Amino acid sequence: MARKSEEDRNREQRERQQKLRDADRKARRPNRDDIARTALFMTISSMAARDAKEVLEDFQDRVVRMLVEQGFDERESDIVFEELVAKYRTGDWPFRRKVHLLHPVDHDRDA
Repeated sequence: MARKSEEDRNREQRERQQKLRDADRKARRPNRDDIARTALFMTISSMAARDAKEVLEDFQDRVVRMLVEQGFDERESDIVFEELVAKYRTGDWPFRRKVHLLHPVDHDRDA
């Protein structure tokens, strides 16, 4: 049996991944990034609300250190983190609404 071409394998992989994303969307299942984004918002806004500057700075240092270990620029990582802190400091929800999650799904129409 001949091996599939790299192009065929990549196409099949894209199709599998799209089916998984579609199924997750239909099930209203959050992905890793949705959870991480929400957890980071909760962490930063909570620290800012408690005026825990030292704790927040320590958290930033640890996060930036881990980003640098992955190969990111330290200065740029600090800038991005500080921008997030400024954005999250208000405690207002800074994320776009997931409109597809706000409306009930008609499962009969999808069948």
